Amino acid sequence: METSDHIKDILSSIPDQPGCYLMKDRDGVIIYIGKAVNLRSRVRSYFHSSAQKNPRTSQLVSRIQDIEWIIVGSELEALILEMNLIKEHQPHFNVQLKDDKRYPFIKIHWADDFPRVTVTRKVTRDGSRYYGPYVNVWAVNQTLDVLRKIFPYLTCSRTITGEDQRACLYYDIGLCTAPCLGLIGKEEYRAMISELGAFLNGRTEKIVARLEEEMDRASSELNYERAAQIRDQLNAIQRIVEEQRIVSTRFQDSDVIALASLDQDACIQVFFIRGGKLVGREYFLVENTDKTADRDLLSEAIKQFYDQAPHIPPQILLPREIEEARIINQWLKSRRGGKKVELVVPRRGEKKKLVAMAAENAASLLDALKTQEKSEHDRAESALGDLQSQLDLASPPQRIECYDISNTQGTALVGSMVVFLEGRPAPAHYRHFNIRSVQGPDDYASLAEVLQRRFQRLLAAEEQKDKPGGKPDPSFSALPDLVLIDGGKGQLNRIAGVLAEMDLLDTVPIASLAKQYEEVFLPESPYPVRFDKDAPGLHLLQRVRDEAHRFAITAHRKRRSRQSLESSLEKIPGVGPARRRELLNRFHTVQNIRDASLEELSQTPKITLKIAQSIKEHLA
Repeated sequence: METSDHIKDILSSIPDQPGCYLMKDRDGVIIYIGKAVNLRSRVRSYFHSSAQKNPRTSQLVSRIQDIEWIIVGSELEALILEMNLIKEHQPHFNVQLKDDKRYPFIKIHWADDFPRVTVTRKVTRDGSRYYGPYVNVWAVNQTLDVLRKIFPYLTCSRTITGEDQRACLYYDIGLCTAPCLGLIGKEEYRAMISELGAFLNGRTEKIVARLEEEMDRASSELNYERAAQIRDQLNAIQRIVEEQRIVSTRFQDSDVIALASLDQDACIQVFFIRGGKLVGREYFLVENTDKTADRDLLSEAIKQFYDQAPHIPPQILLPREIEEARIINQWLKSRRGGKKVELVVPRRGEKKKLVAMAAENAASLLDALKTQEKSEHDRAESALGDLQSQLDLASPPQRIECYDISNTQGTALVGSMVVFLEGRPAPAHYRHFNIRSVQGPDDYASLAEVLQRRFQRLLAAEEQKDKPGGKPDPSFSALPDLVLIDGGKGQLNRIAGVLAEMDLLDTVPIASLAKQYEEVFLPESPYPVRFDKDAPGLHLLQRVRDEAHRFAITAHRKRRSRQSLESSLEKIPGVGPARRRELLNRFHTVQNIRDASLEELSQTPKITLKIAQSIKEHLA
């Protein structure tokens, strides 16, 4: 492949210093980001004939039209910059972990004097401690229901002074130690929460021994009610412990990482070993690997996973040696506060068996996911073919858009647009519209406004596409193969009028799905299309309609909550439009602001400690 003069000039000017390089296509879009100890040597290597024997490299090089670079002071700085740039730009040719699940974590607000315990799906570096991930919220809540009986932790958002006149209901039912009344001191409370954290990390032996000792003492003192209470706590602990597989009491805290590949996809499995027990696991998918070497996938998995992980153990077990082991080890050590981190490839014994078990799980999971994916693809293909036939479409509707309106007595009107691609939801393309021109509960006029704005964006995207460097929003720039409306003939006629005004009625097929009899109406047809109740096409339309309804309600509730929050904040002295905006952006709801500590509020831009105290007083 011949290299252009422009690229040759760039290659001759690249410095031989450490840094990151950004490769761009003809539209200026970043398609690959890498790092190097020697930028000049690394970037030039892509254009050697030997490197282009790799199909992925050859495809990358064929699209490179420009190269930029950023010089840094060290290899470690280059690694950190590379990760941040990849996270920001998500280039097509970089391997990226795909994680559609945001697993829940148990969060202990350790930065507070009296730490609360909550559930979150977002891990931030705010001084809190995180435990998990858990497979689902139900598992988290089940665990906390048990643990709160053993460790009666704080959940309310009170400012703890120890001088309150009365405690909340949780104290009355034995689920809070009432630090608000001064019944437990700061050190004693934090020691209890520290013990809770140790339990969540799998270290249960000392806690069980202490409770058994307390139970024996209560029994010997003839305090049988207290002894029975502790017995119930021990039984609850036993139920949780039984769910944790004991690996080896000789193991130090470790994560076990393994992968499995199938066709062009890979699955990376992570096991969490704490206190000798397997306490949790997480998996990630990697798509379009194009035979990327396993050691490269492992390197990327480690960097991307531990960039977000709330805890880095002293030991990470791997199936094989990885690229950049030295610099990744240095980075992990810095992420762990300077404490040692070992990357170990076990050769024998229990650790090797554990890595093999993780790899077996990864292979089984990937196979199941591929089977499920094929089944879903076959169902979607059948449903799209059914729609093409029943609705007399020119081709299967690969892109279906559905619109719905949600409001409460004509207030906070919101329209939703959901998109299904190839029969599956595409949440990245979902959009909501705050209705501007309609007063009162008029769904017809609201739908008309939403469709007008949506297709005006389509026309604007067409114009922008022809301009140099133009990057139209893909959610609006694509033409739908079918527009679906939640409603009957009246809604459909109104929408048909909107598309006719924009000269799109003959271009964009439209239909409406009436809920009462699940009938489908088409323009200029007096009779509805009736599907068999088990028809795959009907099931797909119902799923799209229900998703549009759900998304509209969610957006409406957020808007209504925001309006309520703005109204509540308007009454607080010193909280003007700018401060309200900052609070809205960070906390989203009044309840979140009530739950926030003074420290969390005062860390919000434009909110001083004095203003934070005023907010807490007015929202109490």
